[in-house]
Amino acid sequence: MNKQQLEDRLINFAVQVISLSNEIPSTKTGKHLAGQLIRSGTSPALNYGESRSAESMKDFIHKLQIILKELRESFICLKIISRARLFQNDKLLNPAITECDELISIFVKSIQTSKKKFSK
Repeated sequence: MNKQQLEDRLINFAVQVISLSNEIPSTKTGKHLAGQLIRSGTSPALNYGESRSAESMKDFIHKLQIILKELRESFICLKIISRARLFQNDKLLNPAITECDELISIFVKSIQTSKKKFSK
């Protein structure tokens, strides 16, 4: 997967998160989790854009680590929404959970690879 394809996946994930958040009931809990999910779920795409202009390898790795943290936060938030049954449409929720999990795996590996290159 090239940089543009990864960026597109992150943007598509952000759009999935926005769509999901708009469908969560406007209860106190729903509003809180929807807001949290929007912040953590859109952040990776934005931070990835920054990482592509990193000033050094150390800065690049740091930005990738921020992306990973935000994806993990999104993953937990999606699982909470699922288990609390705040979102009834599994056709939207399950693919978002799967995509988030795959993106986490991609960034774990990317960070490991980048650290190996940086330490040489």
